[in-house]
Amino acid sequence: MARQLDEQIAGRFPVGQRLRVLDVGMGQGTQALRLARAGHQVTGVEKDATMLAAARESLAGEPEGIRERVRLVQGDGRDTGVHFLPGSFDVVLCHGVLMYVEEPDALLAGLGRMLAPGGLVSLLVRNADALAMRPGLSGDWATALDSFDTVSYTNRLGLDVRADRLAALTATLAGIGAPLQAWYGVRVFTDTAVDGAEIPADLESLLAAEERAGRTDPYRAVAALLHLCGVRG
Repeated sequence: MARQLDEQIAGRFPVGQRLRVLDVGMGQGTQALRLARAGHQVTGVEKDATMLAAARESLAGEPEGIRERVRLVQGDGRDTGVHFLPGSFDVVLCHGVLMYVEEPDALLAGLGRMLAPGGLVSLLVRNADALAMRPGLSGDWATALDSFDTVSYTNRLGLDVRADRLAALTATLAGIGAPLQAWYGVRVFTDTAVDGAEIPADLESLLAAEERAGRTDPYRAVAALLHLCGVRG
């Protein structure tokens, strides 16, 4: 996904431009720190205090120049209007968040307002059109059959969450003034890997196969996750 995001940034902004990035639901700050290391000014928003503390700890280990480029805010992605002015950011990330939001339209509308003209919004969501893939490939036929007619599922943390369909999010992005420009699949081949699995010796080949599948039909349509990129008109 990082490679996909970098591709979209490189295709839409001049080389060397320091971008204003908002990472909503930043978790431990993996993407926020990666983009700060690349020279961008990053604001991370995270509601969970434990995750925010982990992000602060990671940031503390960075050189001063990188630390100065990162601002961390404890808050909910739905209250961005409280913290920031409209049009304040060139790039808005919302990765792995929508599955925890029962009604995401208001959140997405708020993120759209944060984008400057020409700004990029990057969403990472669970693919509701492929919910049957993981249980089916694991031989859990009952769950696979149930998954065809729902957008709800139980994640690996045991939480009941929801997935999104590409067609619905395409319409939503158009409605908030940031129509879909590109989309990718994420975890096409590796979604059934167990947590804590060892990194394979041929990691580069694995990543190359995943990256190719993530941009190629019909493979990307059955990926566990979808990466959608919209641009503010």
